[in-house]
Amino acid sequence: MNYIKLNDGNRIPAVGFGVPFIPEGKETYEATLTALRAGYRHIDTAAGFFNEASVGKAVRDSGIPREEIFVTSKI
Repeated sequence: MNYIKLNDGNRIPAVGFGVPFIPEGKETYEATLTALRAGYRHIDTAAGFFNEASVGKAVRDSGIPREEIFVTSKI
């Protein structure tokens, strides 16, 4: 997997799992949880997608340490 090195020394996966156009609720939750279980550690969302709560719940419920997951957003 390719990574991008951030200024603070952390490395973020270059490829992320995007959740645009997936409605808030079970569908976003399940898609995000499935992506995390498949190995994704970079989840891309945005305030305009209106599904950030489901993404957050999936991250919490995944059992993966939070410091291993990057959630990016757009404003």
